[in-house]
Amino acid sequence: MPAAISANDPASLRDQFLLRRDVVFLNHGSFGARPAAVFAEYQRWQRELEQQPVEFLGRRFGGVMADARAAIAAYLGARADDLVFVPNATSGLNVVARSLALAPGDEVLTTDHEYGALDSTWRFICASRGAKYINRPVELPVLSPDDVVESIWAGVTPRTRVLFLSHITSPTALTFPVAELVRRARAAGILSVIDGAHVPGQRALALDELGADFYSGNLHKWLCAPAGSAFLHVRRDMQHLIKPLVVSWGWNRTELAGATSERERRAGRFVDEQEWQGTRDPAAYLAAPAAVHFQAEHDWPHVQTRCHDLLLEARRQVAEVTGLPQICPPSREWFAQMAALPLPACDPLLLKQRLYDEYRVEVPIVDWQGRQFVRVSIQGYNDRDDVDALVTALATLLPQVARRVE
Repeated sequence: MPAAISANDPASLRDQFLLRRDVVFLNHGSFGARPAAVFAEYQRWQRELEQQPVEFLGRRFGGVMADARAAIAAYLGARADDLVFVPNATSGLNVVARSLALAPGDEVLTTDHEYGALDSTWRFICASRGAKYINRPVELPVLSPDDVVESIWAGVTPRTRVLFLSHITSPTALTFPVAELVRRARAAGILSVIDGAHVPGQRALALDELGADFYSGNLHKWLCAPAGSAFLHVRRDMQHLIKPLVVSWGWNRTELAGATSERERRAGRFVDEQEWQGTRDPAAYLAAPAAVHFQAEHDWPHVQTRCHDLLLEARRQVAEVTGLPQICPPSREWFAQMAALPLPACDPLLLKQRLYDEYRVEVPIVDWQGRQFVRVSIQGYNDRDDVDALVTALATLLPQVARRVE
């Protein structure tokens, strides 16, 4: 009989993952990692498809996708018909950005902490529509959620049409107080678009309660679902605004079924239009509920608490090496399992390369606003030895990769 797996034991959890044992993996936040059981479920769905592709895609697809959406929607605190699967959060947010009818002079307000790919998306869309993309600075360190809210909201003008925010920022790994900003946006008639790439599996999420107009998050990061699984959630009263990136057979299915108004037709088509885009492998989506089950089986709230505590220790040790102050208080209000720790001025690419080549430490070095950070992710399989390996490597390498500040 196999030994019991304890939420308190990183070694037993690590045995459940397929990660190489010769790598200190502190970069779960980039692409995630999957337990073997979840990966096996992913492969099982692939085999089912291959055994009878016509039956699977032609007759079973709608039903199995609906079951998977229902499971993920329940986990996210949402209704299944308000959510669709997408390959990643960037894809989901591209659906939204390309759908919104921005006009010349309209403004999209955001911060200077956003993910680069989405910065590019909005710059592209705004340039093509004559709209303005405004990155409002949020200064570091952050000390009060109220101050962050007021700093961002001060950028609102009569031309603001969209408020685009990361729930957890990518470069600085900060949890922004999006609930209050979503509330203010709705009261002001401004559309709220939230990038939740790092949230599912790291923080509890209740989408209906949050009330954002549009929210996209990854399942393949902290939830540990298969790579290429994410979701787009759209409030029911906003679904008529969303257009498909790929027009396929779902485009007029609801209209043919008897919907009368344009709003009713567009809302009813939301799932159909986004879900069926021709032949593709849906196994990553169908296996996502297995990731929810895996974390429930292993007392994941306890795992998350242990990971946060270990991350606090990593913050303390790295600060001892660098002598630099932190960018936020040591509270779960600001970060959960991922934190950006300030580094002295250095060559980020060289440091990242040498950390991996010489110490087999896989961790991102972020260059943001002319400052460097090591963005440390702590997942259930990480332990104190992993943190010690990072700290030892940084203590040796930082003087060697230092960049002189003029």
